Amino acid sequence: MNNIRRRVHEERIEMMTKLLESKLGSMLTRKQTVEHPFGTIKFWMGATHLLTRVFKWESTEMKVRVLAYNLKRMISIFRVSGLIKALMAKSF
Repeated sequence: MNNIRRRVHEERIEMMTKLLESKLGSMLTRKQTVEHPFGTIKFWMGATHLLTRVFKWESTEMKVRVLAYNLKRMISIFRVSGLIKALMAKSF
């Protein structure tokens, strides 16, 4: 006898899929939410998931990735020499 197994929340997933298909503009709104930048940063770092498993460490790992992403963006805007000048001019 073969059993067909479904995930625990399979019905909710199907319901959400139908809802997204019925509202064409909802994906545009979803792309503008805060999840999109985090997905972009993770994709840019070449990862599909975080390497750590404990929430505190995951938070730290994500902070390091965001810092690296922001540094990359600042270097592309100011170039390395401009970024160094800006950092040196900043009084700590």
